[in-house]
Amino acid sequence: MSKQSLELMKEAFTIHSFDPSTSIPDEVYAAPVFFIAKTYDELSIVCPDNIVLDSNEFESGWAALEVLGPLGFSMTGILSNISGVLALEKISIFAISTFDTDYILIKQEHIKNAINSLQQNGYNVLNGE
Repeated sequence: MSKQSLELMKEAFTIHSFDPSTSIPDEVYAAPVFFIAKTYDELSIVCPDNIVLDSNEFESGWAALEVLGPLGFSMTGILSNISGVLALEKISIFAISTFDTDYILIKQEHIKNAINSLQQNGYNVLNGE
């Protein structure tokens, strides 16, 4: 299996946690890119750092690598292989999957090391700026 290309997104992100009954703030829907997940226990929103939300908890300063797709559902091991490379470097990730592709969020202070590690392992990483 050939290794995928990834692209560094231009936005920095914040990951927010809310009570599951919280309404999604309008500012989120106006953002150029955002991710929402809701379970019985929480509502998580990932949005650009410049959007300030009144969340229960948050962690800012995440960079994002998009796995360039679309990726078919029959493709296996993509996220596992990428996260394995980063785990060997002790780089923690926050992974998000959509219908078409995967996004790997990495703390900004580790993004250069992450990109170097991925490139050394045969991944093509593009700068999205």
